[in-house]
Amino acid sequence: MAVATRMKKPEASEHAEYFGRYINLVPEGDIVATLESQTAKFAGFLRTIPESRGEVSYAPGKWSIKEVLGHIIDAERIFAYRALRFARGDQNPLPGFEQDDYVRTAGHNRSTMAELIEEFELVRKADILMFKQFDDAAWERKGTASGNAMSVRALAFTLAGHVEHHLKVLNEKYL
Repeated sequence: MAVATRMKKPEASEHAEYFGRYINLVPEGDIVATLESQTAKFAGFLRTIPESRGEVSYAPGKWSIKEVLGHIIDAERIFAYRALRFARGDQNPLPGFEQDDYVRTAGHNRSTMAELIEEFELVRKADILMFKQFDDAAWERKGTASGNAMSVRALAFTLAGHVEHHLKVLNEKYL
């Protein structure tokens, strides 16, 4: 499959300004290779967190470590679904999602850290396999979600940047 388009960061015109905070955390280069290497790095980091710390939050009303991981998994699924729809040329606008509502109703604390880590790895592996199938035209296609235009490439970079953002939060506020 072609890789030229997935090798460069998305332009500001390919995403809402908000997503720049995630995209800017990702280095230039093949985003699929970045997603692959990040998966092992992030899962390895998570495996250093003892199960006894999984339900710890850094302040009252803040998500637990398990809830942060569950949120990352939910976002992976949603952003990858958007990427699939847009890559296939679907121009139907997609709604947004309220992350706090998702976390509140998901019950991530009922899962073990090991289960959540495995789920992250499997969801990410499926995303990587999907992204590997896209040709240059698919990477450049855009759709609308949450009222904003976004390219497939911007969604892939957002996935990587979202994990980097939460890795930093976990390191700085939880551990």
